[in-house]
Amino acid sequence: MRRQPVLVYDGDCAFCTSSVRFAKRRLRPRCDATPWQFADLARLGIAQQRAEHEVLWVTPAGSVHGGAQAVAKLLMSAGGGWPVVGALLTLPLVRWVAQGVYRIIARNRRRMPGGTAACALPPSRGGRGRQ
Repeated sequence: MRRQPVLVYDGDCAFCTSSVRFAKRRLRPRCDATPWQFADLARLGIAQQRAEHEVLWVTPAGSVHGGAQAVAKLLMSAGGGWPVVGALLTLPLVRWVAQGVYRIIARNRRRMPGGTAACALPPSRGGRGRQ
C-alpha cells in the first residue's frame, strides 16, 4: 500500500506540467506526482480515458478524486493557508463553481500560459469535444 497520495496529470501538456511543477515548488503538497503516461494506471485503479480527461488525486486507500476536487485535495495536503482554500473548494456551491472553472481551463489549456497544441484534450469517441 502506498503511503502518500498520487497526483496523476498529463505529462504531454506543458500547462499541466508547469502547474504541477509550480505546486510542488511553491505549495509543497504531501503527495507524489506522476504523468499518467508513466503511471501504472491499472495499479492505481484509473482508466486511461479518465487520466486523459482530468487531473486525478489517488489516496493511499485507492479513492480517486478528479478535476477540481483533485486540486482541492492537493491544496488540503499543502502547507500554510492552502488547506483552507482546498476545504472551501469542497463546499457544495463552491464545488460546483470550481468544477465549472476547472472544465473551462481543461478545455482551453492549450491556450493557457505555457500551453501548446499538444495540451489539447483528445476528441471524444462520440465526435464531441471532451469536457
